[in-house]
Amino acid sequence: MATDLIRSAYRRVWWGLFIRGLFALAIGILILWRPMDSIASFAFVIAFWAIYTGIVELVQAFELRRLFNRWWLLLLSGLVSLAFGIAALYYYPNLSLAFAVIWFTWWLFLSGIMAVSVAMMQRQMGVTWGWTLALGILCFAAGVVALMNPPATLSAIMGLIAGFALASGVLLLLGAFRLSAIKDQLAHAIQAGPAPAAPKA
Repeated sequence: MATDLIRSAYRRVWWGLFIRGLFALAIGILILWRPMDSIASFAFVIAFWAIYTGIVELVQAFELRRLFNRWWLLLLSGLVSLAFGIAALYYYPNLSLAFAVIWFTWWLFLSGIMAVSVAMMQRQMGVTWGWTLALGILCFAAGVVALMNPPATLSAIMGLIAGFALASGVLLLLGAFRLSAIKDQLAHAIQAGPAPAAPKA
């Protein structure tokens, strides 16, 4: 029974990782091939990716609920992704593009805050802190530019997404094939049962 449960969960998770990996690679290649062909298409990709990711995470959450106590975290993540994807399609393309610009700007400001905080800690410790402070100021300045020039921000985002999609696609595919070996080892361990206790002297 446990072996069948593991194999069933494995098939669902493996196909989810494999398809997501291929999809991520396809997105990365497409963006690099036609980077600014259509901003509207970019908004559609964001919405579709959120919907697909949400559905996959919901399926995986229900499949893993008997194996992991915190499966509800995956369920919550899937619901949030699915809700955003549907809203992005309903308010297409404004919501997706606005989300992309705001998310990128927030990331720059947050990076700036962290860099400045680290620089102050380095100063108190007597460590060289000028470069870290300069990085924080640069992140703040980039965030201001990102808010004032959304088209340039979208161009930068597309370049980052292309690189992230290619890297995540490779990692997801590697994870899918690594899961095959783990599944076989775990199923074999369950079938073998616990090791017999050593005889007492």
